[in-house]
Amino acid sequence: MLLEQYRTLGWRVATAESCTGGLIAGCLTEIAGSSDVVDRGFVTYSNEAKTEMLGVPANLIEAHGAVSEPVVRAMAEGALSASFADVTVAVTGVAGPGGGTPQKPVGLVHFGVAAKGAPTQTMHEMFDGDRRAIRIETVSRALTFLSEAASR
Repeated sequence: MLLEQYRTLGWRVATAESCTGGLIAGCLTEIAGSSDVVDRGFVTYSNEAKTEMLGVPANLIEAHGAVSEPVVRAMAEGALSASFADVTVAVTGVAGPGGGTPQKPVGLVHFGVAAKGAPTQTMHEMFDGDRRAIRIETVSRALTFLSEAASR
């Protein structure tokens, strides 16, 4: 179990969420006793929230778009700086049903994992299904990435 991994390591976690709107933090805090592991969650749905809460440079969003590797990296690193967490996970994507483009189709989600003393890891996935399915798959992968970070 993820929370037990982090508890054993004495680590705390924070989330920076766009397309999931807080679902990752919600899943973590659904479990009794999670308060000794979960530091906080940032719901940064708008570009302004990404900039104001996480310090993501507005020109980075303008240059690459909110759904991009540079932005998710900045989100993960910003959450690490703005919290007491040892590890953060960030997500930004196109959950649909609208908003997709040929370059950034519905189902594209970027992930970032930042940890104290380690290089930030980024990755992206393409998920199928409707908005709900894409968001659920995003939460599942984010939790997997957090678990993997504890195993390194």
